[in-house]
Amino acid sequence: MHKTLLVTNDFPPRPGGIQAFLHSMALRLDPADVVVYASTWKRDREGLEATAAFDAEQPFTVVRDRTTMLLPTRRVTRRACELLREHGCRSVWFGAAAPLGLMAPALRRAGARRLVATTHGHEAGWAQLPAARQLLRRIGEATDTLTYLGEYTRSRIAPAVGPEAAGRMVQLPPGVDEKTFHPGSGGTELRAALGLADRPVVVCVSRLVRRKGQDTLIRAMPRILAAQPETVLLIVGGGPCRKELERLAGRLGVAGSVRFTGPVAWSELPAHFGAGDVFAMPCRTRRGGLDVEGLGIVYLEASATGLPVVAGDSGGAPDAVLDGETGWVVRGGAETAAEETAERLVTLLGDTDLRRRMGERGRGWVEQRWRWDLLAERLRDLL
Repeated sequence: MHKTLLVTNDFPPRPGGIQAFLHSMALRLDPADVVVYASTWKRDREGLEATAAFDAEQPFTVVRDRTTMLLPTRRVTRRACELLREHGCRSVWFGAAAPLGLMAPALRRAGARRLVATTHGHEAGWAQLPAARQLLRRIGEATDTLTYLGEYTRSRIAPAVGPEAAGRMVQLPPGVDEKTFHPGSGGTELRAALGLADRPVVVCVSRLVRRKGQDTLIRAMPRILAAQPETVLLIVGGGPCRKELERLAGRLGVAGSVRFTGPVAWSELPAHFGAGDVFAMPCRTRRGGLDVEGLGIVYLEASATGLPVVAGDSGGAPDAVLDGETGWVVRGGAETAAEETAERLVTLLGDTDLRRRMGERGRGWVEQRWRWDLLAERLRDLL
């Protein structure tokens, strides 16, 4: 593999699924062959200290730009070209194709032989806007490969980039560390610590934003409690919608059955998945298709932990579920979403054998298709 410059806005300690994807991939490449050029997460003292501490722990070189958002400006492009030459990189990997992939022509002139750009859910949104489609086409023409998460994102992006670039698209989804997310990940102990040892638990691990559908889960709780009165909805993660969700639980009279953990450290996430009997995130598509779920790695992490999953039908989320085998897909944006979600969860909570079968099938599927080592090898080949 050529020495590679990873150019990205999405890198820890900034939280998020894309950040975890890029970091996990980078860790599985030879550290001597990786240089990361990333934005700064936060400019306040706490953010700068967290970023410095994180970067110091990495086995590869991390160079931070002074801005909190990298854009393909002349200054940023010039700096990326300088780093390419300084470190002897021959490949460039854009952590998100749009908009940073617009720097591809300059980096090729600076000596890059391979240019790979990864697409996520937001590029699928860009593909619906005329001006943004033109930018995507430029990125597709200037790079050697565009990667895509799943069939949904490919089907949206391919028409925008044109037939020649579309023919060079390669699937590169995020993976799952099956050694970290597994049925014995500490869930039993965490349930006991939370006082939930003898209660049915529906767990949702995600940022608290409207697309993720935690409000649908709360709206489903009255129906769930009517069938399984001791059920607890464990909502794991932080985000701007927490207070709104807490008020909703209060209005519906289910506040006592909904637990919010707040943000959880990465190292503690496997145990929080394992604390559930069922994983559910009935995500929805918003803003006329501009705000969609690119894939939904949390469904696969839950499957690796041995849980059946209930997923919404937003974007590429169904790509992370074998409907009827590892769980079910519900219509996240429908008026009847809460009713359909409740029906699926009640069925799962009331059938131990069904939960076991779906959980085992999900675990096996992750081991066969979604392991990080398999996907990192694909990236090495592209670079």
